[in-house]
Amino acid sequence: MDEHVRHEHERSDQPPVRLSRRPLALALGITATFLVVEVVGGLLTNSLALLADAGHMAIDVAALALALTASWLAGRPATPQHSFGFYRTEVLAALLNAAALIVIAIAICWEALRRVAAPPAVDSGPMLAVALAGLLANAAAAWVLMRGGGHAHDLNIRGAFLHVLGDLLGSVGAIAAAAIMLATGWYLADPIASAGIGLLILWSAWRLLRDAVDVLLEATPKHLDAAEVRAAMAAVPGVANVHDLHIWTVTSGLIALSGHVEVHDLADWPRVLLDLAALLRERFGIAHVTLQPEEPHRLPAAFRGCSLDSPEGLAACRMSLPAGRSGITNAAGDSGPPPADGHAARERAAGRQTFP
Repeated sequence: MDEHVRHEHERSDQPPVRLSRRPLALALGITATFLVVEVVGGLLTNSLALLADAGHMAIDVAALALALTASWLAGRPATPQHSFGFYRTEVLAALLNAAALIVIAIAICWEALRRVAAPPAVDSGPMLAVALAGLLANAAAAWVLMRGGGHAHDLNIRGAFLHVLGDLLGSVGAIAAAAIMLATGWYLADPIASAGIGLLILWSAWRLLRDAVDVLLEATPKHLDAAEVRAAMAAVPGVANVHDLHIWTVTSGLIALSGHVEVHDLADWPRVLLDLAALLRERFGIAHVTLQPEEPHRLPAAFRGCSLDSPEGLAACRMSLPAGRSGITNAAGDSGPPPADGHAARERAAGRQTFP
């Protein structure tokens, strides 16, 4: 491996730049402080809109604490057992936050429907005062998270931001309901505003849940077209074909790719590797790449048959382990762990190289 490849490998093995945890900590402090005020205000005024917002804010405190913890865990170094580090903890936090938001939204809508049948009287004046104070607190927390960046592309920050944004919308709805009730005495405004808030939260939470599940299922990132990436790689001089191509998100901002590249001349592989790596980094924003070079139709049938591109190829990849044994089964049917130098020898024979 030449100096340029070594430099790129070392650089890409470093963890991606993590967003500052300070915005999350500040938002957590603001939300936790105002939670007490809103709970007391909702109980004193008998306002479902305020209590719904307070319930959501209570989950926000837990959600922000979860996001903060996940951000800290994601910064821990990789280990032999966790070779990709702990980056996925941020995605798991986003998944849990999305699930919590969906439960909250359904509960708010259910209680709103129950109150529509017999809307209780609400002390609108104090409700309006508490809702205005909540609006200021939620706006401050949302502003802190937006200033910190990451709410648009980092799933963990986005999950926390959606919680705070839901509270902000809740405060707006509570203010509108309180103003209507003060002016007209129409108490149906309170549950109707609550139901609207719940539906908005549900829509945002569903999108977050879908994106988090896509990452956990290692789906191709939405902004990338796998067919376009494959065609661009195949167009690099010296490349005959590309198969077993996989593109997935490790965590927000870190995309990985692996694939098998058939080259006309294996002696030309170092140049082809550099060209492919530059293409994938500069055109598609993929920095962590693992590529296996192959001569067209020269590998043994067992290697050629194993592929994740088709059901038949996937079946050829599956290997059975004897019950209670941790070794692998080789082509001859022997079981047990390979010799200490066997793996390296097979890797050299197959010509496997990685970048980075």
